[in-house]
Amino acid sequence: MVSFESDYIAGAHPEVIKRLAETNLEPLEGYGSDKYCECAKKKIKEAVGKDNTEVEFLAGGTQTNAVIISTMLSDWEAVIAANTGHISLHEAGAVEYTGHKVIALAQKNGKLDSDALRVYLRDFSADDNREHMPIPGMVYISHPTEYGTLYSKKELKTISDICKEYSISLFLDGARLGYGLMSYDTDLTLKDIAEYCDVFYIGGTKVGALCGEAVVFTNGNKPKHFLTSIKKRGALLAKGRLLGVQFDTLFTDGLYFKISRHATDMAEKMKALFVSRGYKFFIDSPTNQQFIILENEEMEKLKEKVRFGFWEKYDGEHTVVRFATSWSTTENDLNALEMALDGKE
Repeated sequence: MVSFESDYIAGAHPEVIKRLAETNLEPLEGYGSDKYCECAKKKIKEAVGKDNTEVEFLAGGTQTNAVIISTMLSDWEAVIAANTGHISLHEAGAVEYTGHKVIALAQKNGKLDSDALRVYLRDFSADDNREHMPIPGMVYISHPTEYGTLYSKKELKTISDICKEYSISLFLDGARLGYGLMSYDTDLTLKDIAEYCDVFYIGGTKVGALCGEAVVFTNGNKPKHFLTSIKKRGALLAKGRLLGVQFDTLFTDGLYFKISRHATDMAEKMKALFVSRGYKFFIDSPTNQQFIILENEEMEKLKEKVRFGFWEKYDGEHTVVRFATSWSTTENDLNALEMALDGKE
């Protein structure tokens, strides 16, 4: 059965698997101190194009979010996110488990509303009881968002300016960053993200790697003893080579960006299939995630032929579902979807 459940349903890009196999028997230092990690860091720094950056690798998105937030915040500080943000809804309270509250604010099209952010920070600063409240020390956003939408360069700069005004850091979750950067509807580049954010990460798990995220600290601001902090939180991978080899491969000859563009192309073709058949979209997404409103009975029938993800109830008779393409999506996958939509075997 063809699957569009998510963008990590396949293992890893063949080039990544090839390099892992080729280096498999090499005896290498542990915990990310090997030559492949160093080479990957160098390539990522070159792609980011900003001096004073520092790169570290972590195994997965939830670990990365929890480690970054908990190491960059003081124990009395909280993180602000959109109420639809990943750390707000879909990480099982991982950030709160580290002792830091997630302050959820209003969103527009899945994006943190900069007006709501400014009002919250203004009102907090004017509140005489603020010493009895979690003190905001960071803003969290994701690009793309949970709804596949993208921040424009202007929007990101506005949020960055607000953060600077209130002396708090800006953290961008890039679990699907490649799909955002290679969208046909974006003016935001990797270098822009490095310019406006204090820390961000380049997702590998969802973009061609077996696992792994590359964290980029942009202003020489990596927390002290970061490796120790990762290990203390149970998130340090002994065989760090696994992450280094993968990112070294993904950032060789632009592979990361090529496979991300492929996913975008597949998503555009998939979108056209739904549009041509009159389906309604919950939100207009320019990335690899597409959100379709299905009548419940039709949804149950389609499940027999295609796998997709539940997103949320729309009303009593309809459900919002997610179809996601990825680096591994093929034309045959889209053909199978087309036949399923047309009621063919």
